[in-house]
Amino acid sequence: MSKIGIFYGSSSGNTQGVAKRIASKLGIDNNDIHDIRNAKAIDWSIYDVLLFGSSTWGLGDLQDDWEDFIKTVASANLSGKTVALFGCGDSSSYADTFCDAIGKIYEAVKDKAAVIGFTETAGYSFDASQAVIDNQFVGLPIDEDNESNLTEERINNWTDKIRAATA
Repeated sequence: MSKIGIFYGSSSGNTQGVAKRIASKLGIDNNDIHDIRNAKAIDWSIYDVLLFGSSTWGLGDLQDDWEDFIKTVASANLSGKTVALFGCGDSSSYADTFCDAIGKIYEAVKDKAAVIGFTETAGYSFDASQAVIDNQFVGLPIDEDNESNLTEERINNWTDKIRAATA
């Protein structure tokens, strides 16, 4: 399997928890899980695959630490890299901006790297999302606030796809 690095931003701990669960499923070492709040100079060259995770706040905003980190990602040389996205959102209170953050990260990387890990929208309750293209989320959306009972299955299905695409 390819060398995978996870980079996440988390304010309430939900995205951090999801990042750790994904890492466990994929057998990723703790040294390869990075809270972007503490990520300074990134040596992208050591990773074949980059997993980027962010929660969505307010009316579709990136998690605070991503506000600066997205500039780092947008200016990085990701040529030859594979990227997969995951994020947390609230599909009930913010049904019109559900997991918009992963859509914003997608826009920053879509022309720089191969993006994998799209997820069908079937089974999700929401009204709109910047993370949806052609009836698919551009990554893995998780709603720990309203649908935590579905998180494990969603992570399992998504990590199976990531594992198959990066083997």
